[in-house]
Amino acid sequence: MRKEMISGFADEAAKDFETQLRTVQSLGMKYLCIRALDGRSIVDFTEEEARNYIRPMLEKYGLAVSSLGSPIGKIDIGDEEGFARQCAELDTLCRVARVLDCRYIRLFSFYMPKGEDPGKYYDLVVAKMRKFIAICDRYGVIPMHENEKGIFGDVGRRCLMLMHAMGNTSLVCAYDFANFIQCDEDTVECYRMLAPWIRYVHVKDAHYSDHMVVVAGTGDGRLREIFAMLRDDGYDGFLTMEPHLRVFDSLKSLESTVEEKTVEEGVFRTGIEAYTAQYHALCGILDEIGVQ
Repeated sequence: MRKEMISGFADEAAKDFETQLRTVQSLGMKYLCIRALDGRSIVDFTEEEARNYIRPMLEKYGLAVSSLGSPIGKIDIGDEEGFARQCAELDTLCRVARVLDCRYIRLFSFYMPKGEDPGKYYDLVVAKMRKFIAICDRYGVIPMHENEKGIFGDVGRRCLMLMHAMGNTSLVCAYDFANFIQCDEDTVECYRMLAPWIRYVHVKDAHYSDHMVVVAGTGDGRLREIFAMLRDDGYDGFLTMEPHLRVFDSLKSLESTVEEKTVEEGVFRTGIEAYTAQYHALCGILDEIGVQ
């Protein structure tokens, strides 16, 4: 692992794109993950806007894009109209990714009906995910599945099912500590289970007791232990901060339900303050385990 591979969801620092870029640059970071900018989701931008606005702004601040934090797959499994719309959005997003020299796009494996066994929807999830992956493959973009709460792949065993089902495809894992905790999963067990497919890591910590998101390294995610395992396993990908230490605009628009109790409001006065605290906490952990 290398510290220069630290990235982050910059919309958690600020809504305004230039403020996002200034914040990232001021911390000495080289990368950011784009999820929303200027109050718009990245899926709402055209290829022309990426070329004429987003890329020149990145070049102005000397920054590159680690991934596009799309909401693709954050729809109900039975929403056929939404699925068709998202396939079209993903096609455009892949073209945006190429303009921005970005290799990775985040995907999700669909919200499951409450109270039903997600296993009932396995075949449908696999079929729809394969369509997403085929779109990414046309553009040479790598799709990565995040273990989000409430979707098919929210727990380790179903993430593993998905990876096995997609064994001959380009799909990889984006490993999220806090999301596993909020599903009462063992983070180390999930890491060991999914290690062959983990190509991206979201740095977000939480407590099992109340599912509260907290500063990296202060929760139950066992970040130090897993980062040491990543180091020893030769991981050379991005460590992307997704602090969730304040309720911000993108969280309200991207989550199916925002549980205020999972975000410890009042600890940080601004998004920049929270983002900066997460950065220094992450650097501190990496220092402890000898990552240069």
